[in-house]
Amino acid sequence: MKLLKHFYRKISNIFEYCFNIWVSEDLTANEIMKLQWLLSETFKPHFFGPNSFLKAGKDEVIVEIGPLMNFTTAWSTNAVSACHSCGLRKIVRIERSKRYVLPKEKVEVMMTKLYDRMTECPYPEPLKTFETGIVPESVKIIPLIEEGKSVLEKINKEMGLGMDDWDIDYYHNLFVNVFKKNPTNVECFQLGQANSEHSRHWFFRGKLIIDGQEMSHTLMDIIGAPLGANPENSVIAFKDNSSSIEGYSVKTIIPAEPGQPSLFTEQRLSLDPIFTAETHNFPSGVAPFPGAETGTGGRIRDVEATGKGGLVIAGTAAYCVANLLIPEYKLPWETESAYPVNLASPLQIEIQASNGASNYGNKFGEPVIQGFTRSCDIRLPNSDRTAYIKPIMFTAGIGQMCARHAEKDKPKKGMKIVQIGGPAYRIGVGGGSASSMIQGENVADLDFNAVQRGDAEMEQKMNRVIRTCIEMGDANPIASIHDQGAGGPCNVITELVEPVGGRVEVREIAIGDKTLSVLEIWGAEFQERNGLLINPNRIEEFKLICQREKVSCEVLGEITGDGKIVLHDSQDDSTPVNLDLEKILGKMPQKTFEDKRIKPVLKSLKLPKVTVRDALERVLRLVSVGSKRFLTNKVDRSVTGLIARQQCAGSLQLPLSDVAVVAQSHFGISGAAISVGEQPIKGLLDPAAMARMSVAEALTNIVWAKVSALENIKCSANWMWAAKLPGERANIYDAAVAMSDMMTKLGIAIDGGKDSMSMAARVGKEMVKSPGTLVISAYAPCPDITKVITPDIKKPGESKLLFIDLAKGKRRLGGSALAQVYGQIGDECPDVEDPGLLKRAFNAIQNMIDEDLILAGHDVSDGGLITTLLEMAFAGNCGLQVLIGEVEGIVEDLFAEEVGVVIEYEDKREGDVFKVFERYNLVPCLYSAGYTNNSKKISVNHSGEMVLEEDMQVLRQ
Repeated sequence: MKLLKHFYRKISNIFEYCFNIWVSEDLTANEIMKLQWLLSETFKPHFFGPNSFLKAGKDEVIVEIGPLMNFTTAWSTNAVSACHSCGLRKIVRIERSKRYVLPKEKVEVMMTKLYDRMTECPYPEPLKTFETGIVPESVKIIPLIEEGKSVLEKINKEMGLGMDDWDIDYYHNLFVNVFKKNPTNVECFQLGQANSEHSRHWFFRGKLIIDGQEMSHTLMDIIGAPLGANPENSVIAFKDNSSSIEGYSVKTIIPAEPGQPSLFTEQRLSLDPIFTAETHNFPSGVAPFPGAETGTGGRIRDVEATGKGGLVIAGTAAYCVANLLIPEYKLPWETESAYPVNLASPLQIEIQASNGASNYGNKFGEPVIQGFTRSCDIRLPNSDRTAYIKPIMFTAGIGQMCARHAEKDKPKKGMKIVQIGGPAYRIGVGGGSASSMIQGENVADLDFNAVQRGDAEMEQKMNRVIRTCIEMGDANPIASIHDQGAGGPCNVITELVEPVGGRVEVREIAIGDKTLSVLEIWGAEFQERNGLLINPNRIEEFKLICQREKVSCEVLGEITGDGKIVLHDSQDDSTPVNLDLEKILGKMPQKTFEDKRIKPVLKSLKLPKVTVRDALERVLRLVSVGSKRFLTNKVDRSVTGLIARQQCAGSLQLPLSDVAVVAQSHFGISGAAISVGEQPIKGLLDPAAMARMSVAEALTNIVWAKVSALENIKCSANWMWAAKLPGERANIYDAAVAMSDMMTKLGIAIDGGKDSMSMAARVGKEMVKSPGTLVISAYAPCPDITKVITPDIKKPGESKLLFIDLAKGKRRLGGSALAQVYGQIGDECPDVEDPGLLKRAFNAIQNMIDEDLILAGHDVSDGGLITTLLEMAFAGNCGLQVLIGEVEGIVEDLFAEEVGVVIEYEDKREGDVFKVFERYNLVPCLYSAGYTNNSKKISVNHSGEMVLEEDMQVLRQ
């Protein structure tokens, strides 16, 4: 018999926690003392007891909010584990509820803000039991043979499977004419997840017809072409859960007996950097905090599940939203347009999504060392609204793996199918298919069900299991590993067993919610789980490792060799899933996509007569330009001890660094550099130019770290686009061709990436597209992590500034921050005129870093040259005397976002600096940008005219 006990902990006069404790039998006095010690506040034990501390006044009421009773929370799992470790083995479950004293007239309004309906509910009275009486739904047979396609169309809509007409035709034929059986609802759900655009990338692998002409190559072929031309140093590309490049042999320490208490010993290992990048856009729009934290968690598992196990080092994070509309902070270009009620507001997403990503990294122990943020909500000249209504939550990660663990073993008959991590919950149901739909096409409740919830502590426990296996070297028991993401176990296990086949017992999956149906157990995207293949002779050893780290190890089944994925239910001896892998995943027909190019309606930029100071007042307030301290101050940027360069630079630690750098070991100076490039607003004018500018930005950011060679830079390309809408598939194609051609000329290459092809949202009767966004994440080996240049001015009063113009004198304002803050996009945007020029400049700067000729450096990007110079002064806490000769005009010369960089150098070394530029034939690109000074005053002289004089600290505010 299980009994429910209550204990209370006072936090204030109007708030307390209630601990609802399920015990197998009554606790002894000694056990109650132990429990009090565990649950009470260390310095206020008198605030803990069996009776409530709250008292309601005449016009007040006490309300209680707690977890849904049908599932065990992550907090409970960790709390019960701690109790058992202390000998309190009678405790079965502990759930913590919150109790408030509220004014009666405000209860209804406040209650909606006090809890998350996905995981919590109000308790009308103190809990008496955790039992709910809910009976799990049974598996259903879909009468496809009897009723035809219409029943599949109905199920598709009801379950939010995201199947298009092609899918429905294909699966109708498959079951009726090939399998000759009716599918179960579990099989339909699995197919909806496994073959969603999110999981299968149909568009990028499909046949593309533009303007009536079939393209000769798929997008995947185009994107992969630069790697074919330059495969140098690539280890893993376009496969596995991350990409990898050759690293270095490094000295490190590992336990003498991994998995056991033991001394650490020195070893020399060959470690290869690994990189992955993905987005969690749909969940972060619905529920920003959990959407972003699980985006971070899922990406961490991508790193862990590379090869036979990867080591996590650091992450990056980024957020793109519509107009922020910050209360009492009016920005003249922001308009209050309609916004979907089922999505979080842009301001909520910006704050809560960044909180979620930061919170998860802080709890897990992964620093966030790079990122960006952007807002856009604008009416285009053709009256279409473009806005990040469907937001972007971007997350990337750098790690490393032992070179000997790069290749997974192929599945072989008899191998055990294992999952480790947290238990199953009713969360993330249908995340794969929901992410592949335009926001607003799905039922709102299904949208909410498709959002996940994270448990960073469980992720860290699982990470230690994987790390232990890695440290075992050649004796690593992991044969293969994949992370659980969209589609839950049905996707990850199918990936593990493909193409050989496997049989799984669904009741072996640990559940935290007894009301889960078989469909939910098999398909929910519950977090912090990885799937593995373990050889049968190593399974007991692996279980012991999991036991040591307090991680559930579930042996679900084994590889059968029959080419099928079979899910068995021992509870009723049924088979909810029995599918031929080749038919559902193998040789599936290629999809065909047709589109026509739509020439954008553009208008020339018309700016009011404003001073440079007026323009700066707006540009510096745009979130993509302004200070990012609100993002960096709340997240750890140094944990691991392997961070050589993070976002913040200078004595004031302003978040302005262009490049992030990590070490491979605590005992050496080899490592890896990462950077990011994205220019989506320019894509509203010219998608091809946007792609080239994104590549250029990634390179002018990573250039400030000394890398092994330009040709050793590999990149991840993440595409966020409204590909289902007219003209957008053609835009993606043009952007992909431009990116591919430019990278081939530069000698760099893409080796991985992800796509999110449903970046649009229905707002009333209008379809609002997010700007087509391409994020280029570059990474490369660093032979010496101490050779890094930061933007902060180093020697004010003793140094000069030099602008290296890589746009051949062009000064185009289209798609610029300046245009955006005046509610326009313009008609001509910056572009990369000569990739060869960019390549020479990159190599010249790398040469100067080697020769210690550069004191500080910064790229020209959002906000233009004036912003670059100001940021260098802000970080250096000094003044500038900026001298700029006229090329086009004051506004164009200062605010154009053409490709270029600025360096600070010592006057006495000017001859050496110019010799390097002469060697690379770059002297025609050089423009003096002025001098540094100690006065903390900024003066800008444009062709003899003083256009700005201001205190640096005023501008920095």
